Amino acid sequence: MRSWAAAGACAVVALSAGCAPTSQPAPAGKTLRIGVDLPLSGGESRAATPALNGIRYFVQTHPTLDGFTIQLETMDDAADPRRGVSNVNRFLTEAGVVAMIGPFDGPVARKEIPVANSAGLAMVSPATSNPCLTRDVYVPAPLNPARTAITCKQAGLPPASDLRPTHTVNFFRLTTTDDLQGAAAAEFAFGTLHVLRVGVISDHEAYGQGLASAFSARFSRLGGSAVGRLDTDPNAGAGIQPFLARMKDDGAQAIYYGGGSHAGCAIRAQMSPLFATGESTPFLGGDGIAHDPQCIAAAGTSAAGIYATVPIVDATSAPAAQAAIAGFRTSFGSTSAYGPYTMVAYDATAVLYAALDRAILAAGGGPPSRDQVIAELARTSGLEGVTGRLGFDANGDTTNRVVSIFEAPAAGARAPWKLAGTVDYSARLPY
Repeated sequence: MRSWAAAGACAVVALSAGCAPTSQPAPAGKTLRIGVDLPLSGGESRAATPALNGIRYFVQTHPTLDGFTIQLETMDDAADPRRGVSNVNRFLTEAGVVAMIGPFDGPVARKEIPVANSAGLAMVSPATSNPCLTRDVYVPAPLNPARTAITCKQAGLPPASDLRPTHTVNFFRLTTTDDLQGAAAAEFAFGTLHVLRVGVISDHEAYGQGLASAFSARFSRLGGSAVGRLDTDPNAGAGIQPFLARMKDDGAQAIYYGGGSHAGCAIRAQMSPLFATGESTPFLGGDGIAHDPQCIAAAGTSAAGIYATVPIVDATSAPAAQAAIAGFRTSFGSTSAYGPYTMVAYDATAVLYAALDRAILAAGGGPPSRDQVIAELARTSGLEGVTGRLGFDANGDTTNRVVSIFEAPAAGARAPWKLAGTVDYSARLPY
């Protein structure tokens, strides 16, 4: 590795006190451009804008690389797949764009990946967790109560093999997959909350059904019992109250919900006439409800005892991230500038820099080709980031497979969620 990275993790990603980039100022005209595609307007912007700030902060503190000035070409997809594809096509027409960071959510990624794959453009995402973006199996057999694999096609989603016309992996991500969210919630419910019997609800959508299946299978494997399962449209509300009543009669000590925020957290409010309030009867879900003011508003006075998994490391609790977070807060000031994905996006930029460094070396010190960048990203292993040791498996999935569990604030829709636990599957998967 070149001298820029050879100085160690301090110079590469940690930015601890006393550390500084080792690159020399770039000669005029030597520029590498990185495309950034995130939903910077609309509902997703609440999480995506702080992620962009993490990218900007890394580039701000590492403005040059091996004699090249780094520039960001930032585009807003507004969580619209069509706009996302248009943004990727713009990156492709600009010769100086060597790779891109993004996108932020699954539907956009599903449309962008084939376009970028055909053209050989590397993508590094800080926030997409749908399994079918990187593999053909949606839920592995051990995480399905029926003990058979659920393929992506069975879940109504195109498999990863259909998203890669060149059969080359060009999409890499730093978030782990949704099936591990469900499994981690089961570990937390059984091992930390000491719950033995749970009622399970999902929302008719593949995301929620996959979470619920993985939770149920893993919870049963651990020794717990999923005493009932309801798949329904939570917006309609049909059947939810009778199901909750049955769960109460069957001795359920908690409810697990797979699905989105507002309608799902309204179920929490519906539990109050039947179950003990607060942490006495936990309500668990995935990142569809995490850190969302709408969830707290929908739960009303029953917000206490809501737990949600998020498929990333909580950087605020990671010792290696403290110096970078402190520097970020000094630079950006506003509390709202920082979010759960800020340091993950910071690490996504670090990973791309490290791959670019090696690709520049392979190009003899000149501008690397896009194919060289893809090849070097695929080789990423053991890079010390602020959120952990970073690398990718053969599918482009992170090997830093950490799921964080957050507890909702008891009151105040804008109050911060508190880290309640962590499940790390980096060394061993739950199947």
